[in-house]
Amino acid sequence: MKITQHSSATTLTLSLDGELDASSSVLLDTELAKPETLQFQKVLIDCQKLNYISSAGLGVFISHLQQFQDAGVKLVFFNMQEKVHNVFEILGLDALMTIVPSEAEATAI
Repeated sequence: MKITQHSSATTLTLSLDGELDASSSVLLDTELAKPETLQFQKVLIDCQKLNYISSAGLGVFISHLQQFQDAGVKLVFFNMQEKVHNVFEILGLDALMTIVPSEAEATAI
């Protein structure tokens, strides 16, 4: 798993590349837990190169969701591959989290 990030004044974008499993979820958890992450209005997760997500990976997002909501930070997923999106759908997480098709739509939220 490789995570690259770029930011603007109000938005932090994390691009996930590879497989998000039990071992790599620690890296993502570290990124999301940084105090400066809560200073952005939006955190966008680019899933274009995310090939696989395990329950541990999903757990990282779920564990930070309430913290983001409490801080007024929007968490938005975009460019999600169908097989990864299916995992979110099966678990009902697509109703709990904001998932849009493109970066333009994610930025507009």
